[in-house]
Amino acid sequence: MTKQKLIYIIAGVVVILLAGWFLFQDQIKTTVIQEAFKPTGNTPSTQPSEIQGSILGSVETVFQNLQTPWEIVFLPDGDMLVTERAGNLKRLGNSSATIQIENVRARGESGLLGLALHPDFQNNSYLYLYLTVTDGSNQVERYRFSNNMLTEKTIIISGIPGASNHDGGRIAFGPDGKLYITTGDAQDTTLAQDTSSLAGKILRVNDDGSTPNDNPFNNPVWSLGHRNPQGLAWDSTGRLWSTEHGRSGVRSGLDEVNLIEKGKNYGWPTIEGDATQSGMEKPAAHSGASTTWAPAGITTIGDNLYFTGLRGQSLYQVRIMEDGTLGQVTAQFAQSYGRLRAITFHNGYLYFASSNTDGRGTPKQGDDKIYRAKVQ
Repeated sequence: MTKQKLIYIIAGVVVILLAGWFLFQDQIKTTVIQEAFKPTGNTPSTQPSEIQGSILGSVETVFQNLQTPWEIVFLPDGDMLVTERAGNLKRLGNSSATIQIENVRARGESGLLGLALHPDFQNNSYLYLYLTVTDGSNQVERYRFSNNMLTEKTIIISGIPGASNHDGGRIAFGPDGKLYITTGDAQDTTLAQDTSSLAGKILRVNDDGSTPNDNPFNNPVWSLGHRNPQGLAWDSTGRLWSTEHGRSGVRSGLDEVNLIEKGKNYGWPTIEGDATQSGMEKPAAHSGASTTWAPAGITTIGDNLYFTGLRGQSLYQVRIMEDGTLGQVTAQFAQSYGRLRAITFHNGYLYFASSNTDGRGTPKQGDDKIYRAKVQ
């Protein structure tokens, strides 16, 4: 064997060993917990980050290979329910299952969106879904969920204007036991200021869909003047916070976090950002005219709000001050996981999901994924 051939052989072995090492490292970084929610010790390289008194631990992947997950809700037994915009309700965990929801029309931003469990779910098994139906409108449906099956379908509210974009879609039960629903302006800005329309609003209904007696306009409307709100969360004092998409296109920006109060008008499309007008509310925080968050889900942990960003591709945090105002919004994990939408806090962990398969992202291997970070 010539000396030159020996050099070639040694070089080839080195290349193969290096390739195997990099592949092994990549496999470690994408370890997925499929059967139970327990740390593996093998996590992506994001390090703990101190955020005004709260600490997020390193991030680990919980589930992967999802298609545009929109909402995450935990069952009492610890399994996770996830909606996929195309029309699937997935149970992930120890009793995994996929349920296809009928009559879902998924196009653009519409489809199977919000999910909520009844406050007395352990006794009545009621599960609520927000979806775009085949005629293009949006509605909320209630089911009994048992043995990985949905039965006793009941339409809670229907006829919410829909479009390919601006469909809102978040639903959540408040401390008062009422169901709150975010709706977009369905690409018709005039509807947001019309209290007789269900579009561009935050709605509030009883668990059976009837209108509570103390609603401000004698209909389901709780607040108005919204463009495309996609997050709902209550803080420790019972105040309701919502995230909302601001203007889009070449003038994209002025995304909002709003403190929602009964009967108030949040200005769209008349005012944006720091603009004021009598009878209309400024946002508690906004992104500014040159920055886009495209905020989606929101949750609270202590005195902190955490919300996800789609175009902003970040997890955002902002502290609620003692006087009820908001501090500075800070971005965490920027550009690390792509577009982020669903978020929830459960048993000491902050869970959030990517939305890179929604037609506007750049999917990577395994997308979309659900991640979690320890909150200490």
